[in-house]
Amino acid sequence: MNIEGLLGQVLGGGNLGAISQTIGADESTTSSAIQAALPMLVGALARNTQSEDGASALAGALDRDHDGSVLDDIAGFVMGGGAQQSNGAGILGHIFGGNQPAVEQGISEASGVDMSTIAKLLPLLAPIVMGYLGRQKQEQGMDAGALAGMLGGASQQMQEQQSPLMGMLSSILDTNRDGSMVDDAIRLASGFLNRR
Repeated sequence: MNIEGLLGQVLGGGNLGAISQTIGADESTTSSAIQAALPMLVGALARNTQSEDGASALAGALDRDHDGSVLDDIAGFVMGGGAQQSNGAGILGHIFGGNQPAVEQGISEASGVDMSTIAKLLPLLAPIVMGYLGRQKQEQGMDAGALAGMLGGASQQMQEQQSPLMGMLSSILDTNRDGSMVDDAIRLASGFLNRR
């Protein structure tokens, strides 16, 4: 899975402008938020597919609802509003569960973008990421195990490149933590994003 390729598709053409307009932020702010949010979404999906049930559930969802057509007109999808965003909210519920507010806070603090903007952005990005995965699955004929392997590889790659963000994700999604580690990881992530 090519995270940079996915990022390029999301940020390319008029897509960044459409997303910026929809969430009410300038393009620079939106770009920073997307660069923090995408690895968190992919990392959480990878974590969910570590179990066989999780991998099967994701594979089934992709076959049912995410054929990748969203990628053909990302700007049109983003500007379409309502139904797509409710779909996005449902996806986020599956990916993050009850940890979504903590994830939003983490992305906000890592990117310097306020939480209300992140809360608008994530439901837009989630169906795009799922569409990307759905297209990869179709083109490569992947079963649930291969899908889990691809996500695991992508997560590993991001850990090597962006360990602060991935470390933050792990500490947020590990419900046994008291949250104190999140602050440290957010500081590291902020440093990482400022270097980009």
